[in-house]
Amino acid sequence: MNEQEVFYAIALTRMTGFNFQTTLHLYQTLGSAQAVYDHRYDIRAVLPESTDRLATAMKDWDLSLARAAQEMAFIQKHHIRPLLLGSDDYPQRLSECPDAPILLYYMGTANLNQCRVISIIGTRHCTAYGQDLIRRFTAELHHYCPQTLIVSGLAYGVDICAHRQALENGYETVGVLAHGLDDLYPPRHRDTAKQMLQQGGLLTEYMSETPADKVNFVRRNRIVAGMCDATILVESAAKGGGLITTRIAMDYNRSVFAFPGPVGAPYSEGCNHLIRDNGAQLITSASDFVMAMGWQTDVECRRAQSDGIERMLFPDLSADEQAVVNALRQADLQLNQLSVKTNIPIGSLTAMLFQLEMKGVVRPLAGGTYHLMN
Repeated sequence: MNEQEVFYAIALTRMTGFNFQTTLHLYQTLGSAQAVYDHRYDIRAVLPESTDRLATAMKDWDLSLARAAQEMAFIQKHHIRPLLLGSDDYPQRLSECPDAPILLYYMGTANLNQCRVISIIGTRHCTAYGQDLIRRFTAELHHYCPQTLIVSGLAYGVDICAHRQALENGYETVGVLAHGLDDLYPPRHRDTAKQMLQQGGLLTEYMSETPADKVNFVRRNRIVAGMCDATILVESAAKGGGLITTRIAMDYNRSVFAFPGPVGAPYSEGCNHLIRDNGAQLITSASDFVMAMGWQTDVECRRAQSDGIERMLFPDLSADEQAVVNALRQADLQLNQLSVKTNIPIGSLTAMLFQLEMKGVVRPLAGGTYHLMN
C-alpha cells in the first residue's frame, strides 16, 4: 500500500466534496492525488478549465489533511484495505466507469476481480415470491457456476436475502455500504455482515463517521452496478432504488436481467415494465441467465484450463499473442486496456483476440472484457 498516496487521496475526496467527476478528472489528469496537492496553488496551470470556486478551494488543504490523518489511523487500527484506483486489487470493472471513486475502503477475503461478478438487487419489501426466486436462482447457479461473486447492498428485502442465500450456497458475497466501516446499517444485519467478512466482504467509498444518508444510497448504486458483469433485478415497485441501479448498469453497458412477476402485483411492476421497455432481458432461471451471458459452466472452464495447460507445454504463439497472454495474466482486461498495455492497435488486436479465442487461450466476458483461460 502506498500510504502517502492513500493519505492524499482521502484528503482529495474531502476537498472536492465527493464530486465524482471533479475528483476523477483531477486525479487522472495529474496522475495522482499527491500531484493534485503539489499543484494546489497553480491548479489552473494544469487545468485551465478550473472554475474560480475550485481554484480557490484547492489552496487550503489543512482541514482535509487533518481528517485524512485521522482516517489513516482508523483504517490501520481496524485492518481496512484502502483500494486506490489503478491498483491491482481495485475492482477493474468499476475502474472503467466515468464516475469511479478514486479510493475504496474494503474489509473481507473475496477477490473483487473474479472471473464472474453479478449483483442481485430489488425492493426492500421482498415478498415470499421474491425470496423463492432468489433461493432457487442461487442454488441453480451454483450447479453451473459456483465460482461467482455475488454483490448487493446489505439493505432490507432482496439485498439481505441475496447475501444470505449466497452464503448458504457457498458463494463469496460482498455488500456495498452507503456509510463508513465504523458502523453498519441496518444494525439487524450485523450477524450476516460478520459472516460475510469471512466469506466475501464489505466495501464502501465513504470514510468513517459518514452517516447512512439517503443520497449515499443512491451514490453507492453506481458501485453495485459498475463492479459487476450483470445486474439482476428480482422484485421492484414502479419506482425504486433497484431501477436506479439497473439504469446505471445500462449506462455502463452492463447486462441487465429481471424476473417477471404477476401482472398488477405492486412489487413486480418495476420488473415487468423494465422487461416491456427492453431495459432488461427476461429470465426465469439461472439456466436462462447463464445462457444469455454466454458463460461456460465451471466444468467446461476446468476442462478448457486443462487443455490450456497442455497448450502452454507446447506453445505456438507469436510475440504479439504472447504479449496479450502476459497482460491477461495480471487481470481480466477490456479491449482498449489491452491495446494500451501491449501497444497493439485495436484493429489488429481484435483479430488477434479472435484467433486466441479459437485456440482456446482467451475467453470474452460481458462488457468487452477478456479472460485468460490458462
